[in-house]
Amino acid sequence: MLWIFFTLLAALSQTVRNALQSKLSSSVSTLGVTLARFIFATPIAIAYLCSLYFFDPQSHPKFTTQFVLFCAFAAFMQIVATALMVQLFKQQNFAIGAGLAKSEALIAALLGALFFGSQLTILGWFGVLVGTLAIFLLSGITNSKQFKIKTVVIGLLCGASFALTSLFIREASLVLSVPFPHSAAWVLVFVLCMQTIVLSIYIYLKQPNTFTQLKNNLGTTFSVSLTSCIGSIGWFSAMSLQYVAYVKTLGQIEVLFTILISLIWLKQKVAKNELLGLLLIAIAAIMVMWQN
Repeated sequence: MLWIFFTLLAALSQTVRNALQSKLSSSVSTLGVTLARFIFATPIAIAYLCSLYFFDPQSHPKFTTQFVLFCAFAAFMQIVATALMVQLFKQQNFAIGAGLAKSEALIAALLGALFFGSQLTILGWFGVLVGTLAIFLLSGITNSKQFKIKTVVIGLLCGASFALTSLFIREASLVLSVPFPHSAAWVLVFVLCMQTIVLSIYIYLKQPNTFTQLKNNLGTTFSVSLTSCIGSIGWFSAMSLQYVAYVKTLGQIEVLFTILISLIWLKQKVAKNELLGLLLIAIAAIMVMWQN
């Protein structure tokens, strides 16, 4: 049941990170905000890996070609997913596209069952479906009359890209010849290093002034990296222990954290569809936890 703790940690950290990214985006470019997730997270992840070996020494793993490819695919698909999410920001009916992007859990369940050997229980499948319905409800998909094919396609591709990212992360962890949590930590370090190097080179060539923007907002940039790394430790660890579909379904509780922030700090009211959506998320979370 340790995967539940790591998933909740990841969801909470991601909620805080999103708020910090929103603040950073007012003075830093989109690519810079994306890089802020990785630039300090990489050394933090390396420190985390070293601490694991300090407190629980293990033999060093054999980095097979299969492992490196899984990490590379995961890093690439997450960059693609992030780029597609940026495209969704530009769509008029963004909420619908974002809701479709959150279909990640359902897509991960389908792709996992077809290509990655995932074997979900009947109760687990129901939990994933209920969670997906909750996200659709919260995004306004169920009562919208303004569907646009372009937004739908981008949203689904974004969800599929995030799902593949998670599935490749899990596979990379499973093929590594060290026990948990060391295996998840190694995958995290490899993926973060790849993403940081590729994105830094691209920004250096295309938007070199972005580094100055990040330097001028050093405190927020570090906070984004720190919360992002903690969240990634949670996600990577949870997905090493449990099927991606279950992890992502339980991870939808992030919506609850976001709404609580709106209630407590922003004093915003909760609409009826949000209450129903939250209830469905709670039911879905109980289903995927209970099946264990």
